[in-house]
Amino acid sequence: MKKDIHPKFYPDAVVTCACGNTWITGSTRKEIKTEVCSSCHPFFTGQQQRIIDIEGQVDRFYKRLQARQDYVENVKVREESKTSLDRPITELELSSRITDSLLKADLDNVGKVIALMEKGEAAILGVEGFGRKSLIDLKKRLRALGYEVPETF
Repeated sequence: MKKDIHPKFYPDAVVTCACGNTWITGSTRKEIKTEVCSSCHPFFTGQQQRIIDIEGQVDRFYKRLQARQDYVENVKVREESKTSLDRPITELELSSRITDSLLKADLDNVGKVIALMEKGEAAILGVEGFGRKSLIDLKKRLRALGYEVPETF
């Protein structure tokens, strides 16, 4: 065996747990500090409900869980705002001819347009400069954005 290549061995090394339990063992370190021992580990104590948080893993998990819940809530709010009846007609990205004719008739938001559509096709086709093609394009766009378009007979 070569000399001076092995670490020094301490036969009386003291192991200290976070719970306060200590014992003596042999080691290459004089003092050893541990977070969990057989006196406080849930498997040995029978307290399986207790969660051992080593290096903040539980906290990180709860942070990720909270971030996920915040994200889901934000998506839900965004989706609800997309189908808001107060949404301006200009945000529907319709052709300028359709948008201008609706604005001239004082139909400046989706709620007013849908209310007029509920009265029937004749009511919406009565808007100056608004024809069947415009009505078809408007219905397609409203459905694509998630609005309930009233069916007319």
